[in-house]
Amino acid sequence: MTLEEALDIYSRPKERRRGVAKPPIKELGVDPTTEKPLIIKDGRFGMYVTDGETNATLRRGDTAEGMTLERGLELLAGRRAWEAENGPSPKKARKKAAAKPKKGDTAPTLTKNVVKKAGAKKAAKKAASGKAKKKAE
Repeated sequence: MTLEEALDIYSRPKERRRGVAKPPIKELGVDPTTEKPLIIKDGRFGMYVTDGETNATLRRGDTAEGMTLERGLELLAGRRAWEAENGPSPKKARKKAAAKPKKGDTAPTLTKNVVKKAGAKKAAKKAASGKAKKKAE
């Protein structure tokens, strides 16, 4: 690979980041509270209705074909009430990268921990049994 080929590869836009967002299954209309379009999408955990800001999962009896604007607004209102009571769903925080040492700073040198070996144990003497004691006498 030549330098020109490598520079050409780096100049291209990055590919294969995230999957392309799926198109909405159905558009229900405009949400009067946020003035945003209300749409139904199919996500990782099933279908949900969203205004782009708040998401509410469709219930078991709900289908995308039978969903109306009123039912979508009802689901979103329930979700907003839950968020107002319990707070928004917690987002998972990304792990921070380890801090790189500044130029001129040197990392502390690691010293090798030497483990001292325990001294060799002497074999324990067997206690003489009762018969052996009598013979010795």
